[in-house]
Amino acid sequence: MLIRVDDLQGPEIASLLEVHLAHSRRHSPPQSIHALDLARLRAPEITFWTAWERTELLGCGALRQLSPASGELKSMHTAEHHRGRGVASAVLSHIIAEAKQRGYCAICLETGAMQGYRPSRELYRKFGFVPCDPFGDYKTDPNSIFMRLDLTKFAPLTWAP
Repeated sequence: MLIRVDDLQGPEIASLLEVHLAHSRRHSPPQSIHALDLARLRAPEITFWTAWERTELLGCGALRQLSPASGELKSMHTAEHHRGRGVASAVLSHIIAEAKQRGYCAICLETGAMQGYRPSRELYRKFGFVPCDPFGDYKTDPNSIFMRLDLTKFAPLTWAP
């Protein structure tokens, strides 16, 4: 598996992100959808990575700089036929390593509170994310769960394919 910074220009990532947005629309009420489209993911404060196996896109994830000391995890998604293979764990490990290299003290995220987001919440808990208050521009929302990973105490998980 190769994880690389992506310029968000390829048709594969456009398709995967449309699936990601469709998942959000299916599981969240409109006012609680915080997934970003291609245009908003191209913001200069966001770095976007994709995971590949040869020419096949496996998954993606992004890190948005919130401040010089913190970031927000965005757009984590694994192609359906590659779930259960460790793609999300590999991408998340990569993003956490990058955040630590940048000198971040924490990574925050927002995810859905509904059943359709349960696998994501389990992944984040496995990596040490804990519930937190809304951050940035987010407001309290019964459809959202906010989580934070303290990178000053983070011990990386070992990922193997």
